[in-house]
Amino acid sequence: MTLLTDFKHKQILVLGAGITGMSCVRYLSAHDLCFAVNDSRANPFTGDYNEQQFSKDFPTASLTLGQWQSELIANADIILISPGIDSAIDEIASYISVDCCVMGDVELFCQINNERGFDEQGKSIDIIAVTGSNGKSTVVSLLDYLAKCLGVNAQLGGNIGQPVLDIFTDEKVGTNTCASNGLPELLILELSSFQLETLTSMQAIATSVLNVSDDHLDRHQNMENYQKIKQSIYQQGKLAITNRDDIATNTPNKSQPILSFGSGVPSENQFGITVHDGNANLAFGEQNLVALEKLPLAGMHNALNYLTALAFGHSAGWSLTAMIDNLAGFTGLAHRCQRVETIDDITWINDSKATNIGATIAAINGLAQTLTSQGKTKQRLILIAGGDGKGADFTPLVKSIEQYVSQVITLGKDGDKIARLVGSVSNSSKVTSLIEAVQIAKASANIGDIVLLSPACASLDMFKNFSDRGEQFITAVTQLTGAS
Repeated sequence: MTLLTDFKHKQILVLGAGITGMSCVRYLSAHDLCFAVNDSRANPFTGDYNEQQFSKDFPTASLTLGQWQSELIANADIILISPGIDSAIDEIASYISVDCCVMGDVELFCQINNERGFDEQGKSIDIIAVTGSNGKSTVVSLLDYLAKCLGVNAQLGGNIGQPVLDIFTDEKVGTNTCASNGLPELLILELSSFQLETLTSMQAIATSVLNVSDDHLDRHQNMENYQKIKQSIYQQGKLAITNRDDIATNTPNKSQPILSFGSGVPSENQFGITVHDGNANLAFGEQNLVALEKLPLAGMHNALNYLTALAFGHSAGWSLTAMIDNLAGFTGLAHRCQRVETIDDITWINDSKATNIGATIAAINGLAQTLTSQGKTKQRLILIAGGDGKGADFTPLVKSIEQYVSQVITLGKDGDKIARLVGSVSNSSKVTSLIEAVQIAKASANIGDIVLLSPACASLDMFKNFSDRGEQFITAVTQLTGAS
């Protein structure tokens, strides 16, 4: 019996009607399956979409909004849950039956994809998968860029790009515009810890945990749980790509094949950094690949991102020479250590995507390496941080701030926590708005200094999302510095 045949005899509930949930809805509907949809939000849809449009598009599906519906949950044989929904909360967990199968959209995709590998009429899509606390969007986007440069028919999915189930939905309804029978030959997955919670069936070519630092502990309770969830990606891939700088990224399976990267000099068949004639280089074993100064993404954290992408490409059989020839064409992602164009000779950096401590530490340490002395004056680094810390311990920030940061400007729900921690090691100021933070930074900064927005916190206490926070920072800087 195929998966879809089995589904026809099941009570299916989609929990969540956001982007992921609606992709599940489209897939189920395309295969004429009966299902219900439940979301605790009164208006979970994106854009101008609404209940009336839903009823028109999916007339046989029931839709319940505004609260979790215990009867629907209790009667479900299969629950397709969106990653942002915690199935452990009482309103959901108390009603899930012991026989119910709870899975996410990526798990369903992988089960279907695995079935295709045994189908004479179909072929499964190859997968490479990335998780980690920081840098994963940059790595998968760089991989997607390199794939296009090398003529590989690849597609982004998971926590970025198109929802994965839409790949098979589009094939079913005939709207897929990809080459090669309407399907990509390679799926590049970015996976969050929330997605990994419900994922067990992926069969990837290679997987990686880029790094592990405090994040989402409000949901995962402690670092041990968080690390275990992250490392679960390794059991779902053939090759483990690990970070030699972070033991928390090691695979628990000691017999699994490993390809590693790190900031040190690499051994044979490892990726790393070498210094030749005073210049740092990306390297593979004894082979120097390219000088870091020739690449647009600055800082050691981005050097590791480059190495990770090269390791994945190498695992997929891509030419190292071809990848190196195209690396410089990738200029990075918005709100990730992005330079704001100004005319005041101060370097303003928008790193609003730094929603956890590890990302901010990486930005500070990476940018600190670019600070130079002009005469007797050393360039300074001014940090703007704060927001919703999601229960994280900010103590690890202290070392980097003490070593590299001249001034800290804090704001948001947990800004006071950061200010109290760093007050003894750095000059600090507390503000109530991002505009005020930019004004203080402008008044304090000298020519050549760097002002870094890297909050180490989520944004929802003051902004719509990290993109909104970044855009407001860019606007404030542009207006204050007189840049066009």
